[in-house]
Amino acid sequence: MGEYLKGCDFTLFKRVAVCFLAVLGMGFFLSFLMLCGLGTDPCSFMNKAISLRLGMLFGTWQLIINAVMLVIVLLWDRKNLGFGTVFNMVLVGYYVDFFDWVWSKTIPSHIFTDNVTRWPVYIVALLCFIISAAVYINSDMGVAPYDALPKIITEKVTGRFPKVPKMLIRMAWDFSAIIIGILAGGIPVVGVVLMAIFLGPAISLVGRLFFSKNKLTDS
Repeated sequence: MGEYLKGCDFTLFKRVAVCFLAVLGMGFFLSFLMLCGLGTDPCSFMNKAISLRLGMLFGTWQLIINAVMLVIVLLWDRKNLGFGTVFNMVLVGYYVDFFDWVWSKTIPSHIFTDNVTRWPVYIVALLCFIISAAVYINSDMGVAPYDALPKIITEKVTGRFPKVPKMLIRMAWDFSAIIIGILAGGIPVVGVVLMAIFLGPAISLVGRLFFSKNKLTDS
């Protein structure tokens, strides 16, 4: 048993644990963002609108659409996949559904509708969501299929047209999700558009400032 433990990669275990906890944080704080109704990330906006239209749990629909995207990623390029891919596509949506249920039993609904309270809740939840996402990405354990696809598209497009800005491709991807969400009956709010523009850079900034791969994987 001792020899087996010596051969174990505890750095990998640490990264998996950090990634798992970061995904839990993403689902936890995303549930607040959705209840406040002031804007979520484009993927969540799209999937929430579609799940409501289908009368399906948010987590179930998110798992289905991620599974479809995963097949495409597997066919094109697998290097962006890992434990984090599975954690994100399977757990985030169901965490949101679970915490929605918990908050409905414990927190008065007016907290999420009164502007005096919902704005502070939204801002704190957004900051914590960004930090959780930064930890998730910097754990380097793979990304969700929704995030892997624009990376693949960017590589293919810039390979042929190197002058095309990478950020423009990602923004086009996110705005496409917003349009699909609107067509499914979602109500667009300014926060969704702002998150499509600034969420990615904000997560990258937090990752550069506070997290490095060494901090998450060393020791």
